[in-house]
Amino acid sequence: MKHWIAAALPVLLASLVHADECPKQTTAHSRQLNELSAQIAQWDDAYHRQGRSLVSDELYDQARTRLEHWQRCLSDTATANPLSGAGGPARHPVTQTGLRKLEDERAVNRWMASRQALWIQPKVDGVAVTLIYSGGHLQQAISRGDGNTGQDWTSRATRIAAIPKHLTDDSELVLQGELYLQRPAHIQAKHGGASARSTVAGLMAREDLQEAQANDIGLFVWDWPNGPDDMQQRLDHLAQLGFDDSRHYSHPVITATEARQWRERWYRNPLPFATDGVVLRQGQRPSGERWRAEPPHWAAAWKYPASEALALVNGVEFSIGRSGRITPLLRLHPVKLDDRTIRVVSAGSLERWQQLDIRPGDQVAIRLAGQTIPQLTDVVVQTANRHELDVPRRDDYHALSCLRASAPCTSQFHARLTWLSSKQALNLPDIGAGTWEKLLQAQRIDSLLDWLELSEEQLLAVPGIGQQTAATLRKRFAEARQRPFNAWLRALGTPINPDNLAIKDWSQLQQRSLVEWQKLPGIGPTRAAQLQRFFQHEEIVALGDRLRLAGVDGF
Repeated sequence: MKHWIAAALPVLLASLVHADECPKQTTAHSRQLNELSAQIAQWDDAYHRQGRSLVSDELYDQARTRLEHWQRCLSDTATANPLSGAGGPARHPVTQTGLRKLEDERAVNRWMASRQALWIQPKVDGVAVTLIYSGGHLQQAISRGDGNTGQDWTSRATRIAAIPKHLTDDSELVLQGELYLQRPAHIQAKHGGASARSTVAGLMAREDLQEAQANDIGLFVWDWPNGPDDMQQRLDHLAQLGFDDSRHYSHPVITATEARQWRERWYRNPLPFATDGVVLRQGQRPSGERWRAEPPHWAAAWKYPASEALALVNGVEFSIGRSGRITPLLRLHPVKLDDRTIRVVSAGSLERWQQLDIRPGDQVAIRLAGQTIPQLTDVVVQTANRHELDVPRRDDYHALSCLRASAPCTSQFHARLTWLSSKQALNLPDIGAGTWEKLLQAQRIDSLLDWLELSEEQLLAVPGIGQQTAATLRKRFAEARQRPFNAWLRALGTPINPDNLAIKDWSQLQQRSLVEWQKLPGIGPTRAAQLQRFFQHEEIVALGDRLRLAGVDGF
């Protein structure tokens, strides 16, 4: 039995199960691809030109991966370059390459299998920079830009204490590294990215970089394109020049298991910077003049599990709880989050859903609360095609609605039954949501207590219930008749803690006046009216009569 459903509309990726499958090429898909492309272009412009991050680094990376996948599905469509338009007036002496992303340990193992003399480094989460030294003096600092050209950051670089202005080596040196936000004892698994990358990007975009701000920026040199051919020699020489972090955080690895161990260590232990994964490098690589502004074959990244995921909304459902609370549920195209697959997330309250106006086709951000519960954080991309939804009316559902089964009451009535058999109420082992679903689908229950009179033969006629299950159910139903009065009051949804009632007689509770209810501690006029309305409600009175005929104590 499903929830009371307002919409479960299949949209462009409803049939997409695996990451390498392509969505159906429909008008809706084309529209959404264009919307995502336009959104990413806006983010790129703000980040590269204005130094402003409009979205978290993780969500941006996932959005771009999704766009590139969709574009690859169209054979005649070229994948957009994320750095298009990000170049500047300063040309890199050696091109800044990107990094290929390895999806999991199996991909890491395959990549390592065909390579030798490998090293691993933390993937420092900051902004890339090229530093040019001549005659022992810093000559120029260039932002990554499009990999070939970038912005001249020299004036800012001279204010950053972490960037040496003078070196003991008088030769021409070209260093590539990461400017990062210094975060002593930063634990990535605990603190996340903390907007470290976007913060540094914002600082470097300022013409008036202040001394205190500059002192917050660190430098990690991850390559020396025109340095010694041997990796160990490069690292030793860098350490002699003052870049000891390069040697300290670079380690030889032979197997994917070793790589995983370093990745896990850096993920869960303190580092002086934020990281978003690890980088695997060949010790030997081509000379710098052969580098291109694209992922090379000699280096690759293995990123950490995402703490935030970009999820595509396939449908919207509305679950109604036993008290009448309406909870919008977003049915998602499956996404991985911290090695968990998430298919549904709550939008919280009906009011929040209405405020966010989430519809099928939208893309939302989710994260795990307490490492276990998926939680909606925001709408990232909103599709222009707004599906009309049949939204349940709040006034139709309350503490006394849906005491009988009906189409509009599917969700709330099922929730009432599930609560009734729970540990908090009658505590009927072996009877949960699945059992009630079978009985409801077989139309064996119309009222909240119809199950009390079900025979074993009637139970056996229910699909999915065999001889042993039927016998167990009959036993549990008989045990329910022996449950104490307070347990039955909780099961029926009495709007007061039964343990606070000295009265253990149903008829006396029905006959109490407003004045008498208000004599109880903590009961005001509103609560008194609620209690009187409950005990005198026609359906509740009928349920009490059935329990009296069933011989339940107190009725």
